Amino acid sequence: MDKVRAKDFLQSMLGILNGGALSMMLSIGHRTELFDHMAGGGPLTSQQLADIASLDERYVREWLAAMASGGIVDYNADAETFTLPEEHQALVTRAGGPMNIAARMQYISLLGTVEDDIVEAFSTGAGVPYSRYPDFQRLMAEDSTARFDAALLDVIIPAIPGAHDALTAGARFADVGCGSGHAVLLLADAYPNSSFVGFDFSDDGLAVGRDAAAAARLTNVEFVAVDAAELNRPDEFDIVTTFDAIHDQAFPATVLENIHEATKANGTYLCVEPRAASQLAENMLDPVAAFQYTISTMHCMSVSLAGGGEGLGTAWGTERTTEFLTAAGFVDIQTVDVRPDRTNTYFVCRKS
Repeated sequence: MDKVRAKDFLQSMLGILNGGALSMMLSIGHRTELFDHMAGGGPLTSQQLADIASLDERYVREWLAAMASGGIVDYNADAETFTLPEEHQALVTRAGGPMNIAARMQYISLLGTVEDDIVEAFSTGAGVPYSRYPDFQRLMAEDSTARFDAALLDVIIPAIPGAHDALTAGARFADVGCGSGHAVLLLADAYPNSSFVGFDFSDDGLAVGRDAAAAARLTNVEFVAVDAAELNRPDEFDIVTTFDAIHDQAFPATVLENIHEATKANGTYLCVEPRAASQLAENMLDPVAAFQYTISTMHCMSVSLAGGGEGLGTAWGTERTTEFLTAAGFVDIQTVDVRPDRTNTYFVCRKS
């Protein structure tokens, strides 16, 4: 036995143990807005922070101890004060937008609630249905809202050839798997001459979108409840988008064929999927590869299998995505760079 390797592995395991614990504390710090209250505030005692955040001091003190022990915040033992360093703020506060990793720590807590179901699925192969993830829609909405607010109008739409001009003049646009519809709401407000449809199977998510559209008095957007595998809107849309919506479908090939059918001749489809290669060996150096394969096992792959589907998984990768798009009938498949979103690959293609 290589004792040096064993010692190094011990340190790695302890790091994983502490990291797993801190992920829950980071999630709590995000949800209670403690990080946001600390940002730019200088040194604070636990009582001062609790007062600012209107929270219980004893809980705040214990949370701060975890944050200090984990190197997330700085601790002055003499003054018993805590500081969120400026260099850390973008990664743990809402001001960081899509860079806020603390917000994504919520997924760890959520996935922990279905661990028993996943353990059983290892024996049965049956998967775990969407209904067992009641908070997933909210987390996805929060995640995508930060991304869309930061990049949709200024970066993503300009990256689609001809999209801005088409939408300005008046085009028919669909977002399949729209969730709560934040993308189509932003677009409907920015391009009043165009009409927008958000498709999703979640009644709860669609209700949020409809309420937001009504509150904003947007009359050029509608939300339709439908399973994407049953979408039947032939030759209707000039532009169709999906944002992280294909890989966890039960029948992704059918969904892509339906999207191809729904796109007008020479229309454009933007398919956004998690950034990955299709081979494990090529992904192993990716700093978030372990997270991708974990969320795949505990959600994306599992919900697809629960529906009797293929279980592509989160990291199905660029090569397989291109193969599926080609098989569905799309041509001129290209990837475009969207710098504010480094976690996804943006595929732009055309219906011939």
